[in-house]
Amino acid sequence: MLNKLIFTAKEVRDNEALAAKNSHCELFTLMQRAGHAAFNAWQDFNAEHTLVVVGHGNNAGDAYITASLIKQAGKRVTLCAVNPKKALTGDAAKAFKLWRDEGGEVNAYTSELLNRSDLIIDAMLGTGITSSVRDNFAKIINEINASNKPVLSIDVPSGISADTGQPLGIAIQASKTITFVGIKQGLTTAIGKQHCGELIFDDLNIGPAFFELATSSGTLINIKSFKKLGARNLNSHKGTHGKLLCVGGNEGTAGAIRLSSEAALRAGAGMVKVYTHSSSVVPVSIGRPELMVTSTNLKEALEWASCVVIGPGLGQDEWAQKTFEEVIYYCQTNNMPLVIDADALNLLAKQASSYTLKQCVLTPHPGEASRLLSKTIVDVESNRFENARLCAKRYNATCVLKGAGTLIDNAENTWVCKDGNAALAVGGSGDVLTGIIGALLAQGLNIDEAARYGVTLHAKAGDIASERDGQRGMLPSDLFSIVRQLLN
Repeated sequence: MLNKLIFTAKEVRDNEALAAKNSHCELFTLMQRAGHAAFNAWQDFNAEHTLVVVGHGNNAGDAYITASLIKQAGKRVTLCAVNPKKALTGDAAKAFKLWRDEGGEVNAYTSELLNRSDLIIDAMLGTGITSSVRDNFAKIINEINASNKPVLSIDVPSGISADTGQPLGIAIQASKTITFVGIKQGLTTAIGKQHCGELIFDDLNIGPAFFELATSSGTLINIKSFKKLGARNLNSHKGTHGKLLCVGGNEGTAGAIRLSSEAALRAGAGMVKVYTHSSSVVPVSIGRPELMVTSTNLKEALEWASCVVIGPGLGQDEWAQKTFEEVIYYCQTNNMPLVIDADALNLLAKQASSYTLKQCVLTPHPGEASRLLSKTIVDVESNRFENARLCAKRYNATCVLKGAGTLIDNAENTWVCKDGNAALAVGGSGDVLTGIIGALLAQGLNIDEAARYGVTLHAKAGDIASERDGQRGMLPSDLFSIVRQLLN
């Protein structure tokens, strides 16, 4: 479990020295361990000629150790410094001396050195950077990215904020990133997740002491984080497994609520009813007779249900507004579990002060989150952790902030989904997720459990579909059978 916790850069910086001391480890020994860990990661690349590019922080010290080990292994390694004349201090200076004692040279960076190499180790900028990357670093980062050569970044890709995952002007696009002591939260979501490539973690043998001292900012989850729901009782019946009402599908947008409702059936809901616009009844019903579909008597449908999904294809016209208000009022009054998605989020954003939500999951993408929080999309993405928490607090709900490294936040705890890939970036994918979460609520999971497990099932199904058939051209409905397999 400990290697699933994530931390801010400050938590790591403030606690690693004492954790090392409590683990009877000198800080220079810690640096040597980091260098060895990076060397082990380097071996996976089978590089013949490695270019190591260093700045002047502690991750430069790690890289000097790594370069020494590559040299000792008999492979070609060239080391260059962004500022070769800048003196190193502390443990980084000791590592520099070891490199020089090995006969290693420190070069000024040139494009020619880059062209000669087949792998780059990036140790230019670490977790301490908080402002835009300076021009001399930016030029090198640009050239490395343009070379399309594999890159191993030490601790964080240079230029990435360890807390937000945002590039500070420009950042290295790594093939792999090895991070130490505690996983930095910015490497787990959105652009930070993309820039670090494959994320490798090494606690440098001080993990237990560090985890006792530091306060984590969240937990990484994947499909292995959950126990399966277990076998159903032999004498169970359709009502035992929940009655889910899916509300949406305005004129011309029947497909969205059809995806949600069929996903709910495939994810194990006992009975699924759809309340939709009169023009959408036939399109939702065709080919899926297991769905009960109606366009009349919403109150009766709400009284039938044990939980509700609202939003996919709902629209924002008079019919949508009236439907939204009736559903929200009923669920508030009766404390009924509710998933709010898509257009229902936009309607909620317009009159947030009118509602006090209970037992609710919100599933915004960044655009919807921007409206819920009265911010720009850029603002939302610039600090996903902060904004997922703000959304959960403002609406008294569990917020699922979708994207690479989807965040689930209940105003007290944050979880980050490790699974998922760009195949899921297609219209209708979110409608499927909403139906899955609704089905899990119907089967008795609480709000947080349904949100976490639903996100992870959806993401893992996307990974399996992508591995099987590739990322391009996946249909959201392709996930149905995979979700069913994962659940069983």
